Amino acid sequence: MSKLSFATIVIAVAFSGAAPAQSSDPRGACKTDYDKFCAGIAPGGGIVACLNGKRDQLSATCKAALDSRKKK
Repeated sequence: MSKLSFATIVIAVAFSGAAPAQSSDPRGACKTDYDKFCAGIAPGGGIVACLNGKRDQLSATCKAALDSRKKK
């Protein structure tokens, strides 16, 4: 993944209001899952929707970050 793509994801997660899941850095909570399932999705193109669509395959850390985003 390019540095620009990763930076964009970090910014998107930071502004999404996602809280840290356990001891994870919230900006990176879903990076591995994004790389695996949603790498073709551009920022603003539905990254969260893509991740939620793969929810049963996501890491526990990413699920927790997505859940905390919903509570806000």
